[in-house]
Amino acid sequence: MADMTQSTTSSGPRNAEAGAITRFLRATEIDTRLLGMIGALLIIWIGFDLYLRIFDGREFLTARNLWNLSVQTCEIAVLATGMVLVIVTRNIDLSVGSLLGFVAMIMGVIQAKWLPQYLGFDSSWTWVITLLCGLAIGTAIGAFQGAITAFLNVPSFIVTLGGLLVWRGLAWYVTSGQTVAPMDSTFLVMGGGGATGSIGATWSWVVGVISCLLIIFGIISSRQQRKRFHFPRRPLWAEYFLAALGSLLVLGTVYLFNSYYWPIGIAKRYATDHNITWPETGLNIPYGIAVPVLIAVFIGIVMTFIATRLRFGRYVFAIGGNPEAAELAGIKTKWVIVRIFALMGFLAAVAAAISTARLNSAVNSQGTTYELFTIAAAVIGGTSLAGGSGTVAGAMIGALVMQSLQSGMGLANVDTPIQNVVVGIVLVVAVWLDIVYRSRAK
Repeated sequence: MADMTQSTTSSGPRNAEAGAITRFLRATEIDTRLLGMIGALLIIWIGFDLYLRIFDGREFLTARNLWNLSVQTCEIAVLATGMVLVIVTRNIDLSVGSLLGFVAMIMGVIQAKWLPQYLGFDSSWTWVITLLCGLAIGTAIGAFQGAITAFLNVPSFIVTLGGLLVWRGLAWYVTSGQTVAPMDSTFLVMGGGGATGSIGATWSWVVGVISCLLIIFGIISSRQQRKRFHFPRRPLWAEYFLAALGSLLVLGTVYLFNSYYWPIGIAKRYATDHNITWPETGLNIPYGIAVPVLIAVFIGIVMTFIATRLRFGRYVFAIGGNPEAAELAGIKTKWVIVRIFALMGFLAAVAAAISTARLNSAVNSQGTTYELFTIAAAVIGGTSLAGGSGTVAGAMIGALVMQSLQSGMGLANVDTPIQNVVVGIVLVVAVWLDIVYRSRAK
C-alpha cells in the first residue's frame, strides 16, 4: 500500500508537467514535428561546435560560418520546396540534380559565349536574357517529364531516372565537359558573393522590421478570420507569444548576419572604388542578408501560399490522399501532375542560377547528388513518401539540417565516403521516424 502511494505521489508532478507542456503546445498550435527538427538542428550545431572547440581549437557557431551555411543551403532549400509537392502526389523526381546541371551549363554558355557576340560584354540585358532562358528551359523540361508520367502512365521513378542520365549527358555535351567562366557581374548577385551579393546592414534591418510587422499582421488576420467563421481561436497570450517568438527569431537572424563583415580584400577594393581613405582600424562593413537567402525565403513563402491557400495546392493534397477519389471529384489529376513537374523544373532553374552565380562558373559536376539531398530534406522535413502530407517550411528546415551535417563534417575533416554514409543513415532514420510517428497518430 505504501509502495502504491509512493508511486502515485512521485508520478504526479511528472504527469502535471507533461500535461502543462501538452496544453501549451495545443494552445499555441506549434507543430511538434517542426519543433523536433529545430531541436535536432540545434543539437547538430552545438555538437559540431563542441567537437571543433575540443579537438581542433575552432568554432562552428560563428557569424561567418552560419552566414556561409545559409547561402550554401539555398539551392537544396529551393529544390525541396518543389519536391514536397511532387512527393505529396506519390511521385518522385530523381532528375532535379542533373536538370540543374544542364540548365546551369546552358545559362553559362548563353552569358559567357553567345550573348557577348551580339550585345557585348557589358550589356545590362545579359543577365535578364540568361535567367529567362534558363527558367523557360527548366519549366519546359519539367512539364515534358510530367506529361510522360501523367499521360503515358510511365512511373515518375522511371521517367526521372532516365532524365537523370539524359540531362547529365546533355550538360556534358553542351561544352564537351569544359568549365564556362566568368559569369555576368550582375548575374553574380544571385550567388551572394562579393560586395553586391548581400544587402548590407541597413537594408537587412529594414527587411527584418518589415518581416516582424508581417508576422504580427498574419497573426491578427488569422485571428479575425477564425472569428468570422466561428472557428476556435488561440488564447491571447498564445498570440502574443507567437508574435514575440517570430519577431525575436527574425531580428536575431538579422543581427547574426550583420555580425559578419567583409574581408579586408573586398573592403579595400570598395574603398578604392569609392575614393574612401583607408582608416587605421579598417572598414567594418557588415554583409547583412545574402541575396540568395532572400530568394530562397521568398520562394518558400510563395510555395507555402500555393500549397495552403490556392485551389491548386488543395488539388495536390487531394491527389496525394486518394487519387481515385480526386479523379471522381472532377479534379484533372493528369494536368495537375504536369503542372507540378513544370513547377519543379522552374525551381531547378532557379537553383541553377543561384549555383552558377555562387560558383561564378558553370561546371559539369554541378548538381551531382542534389536529387538525393533534396529528397532527404523533404523527408526529414516531414513529407511522407506514402503521399498526402508534407510542409514547405519543414522541407526547408530539412535542407538546413542536411547542409549543417555536410558543413560540420567538412570542417571536422571527415572523409567524403564517411559523409555519404552519415547522410544515408540519417535518411533511413528519418523515414523510420516518419513511419513510427504516423503509426502512433493512427
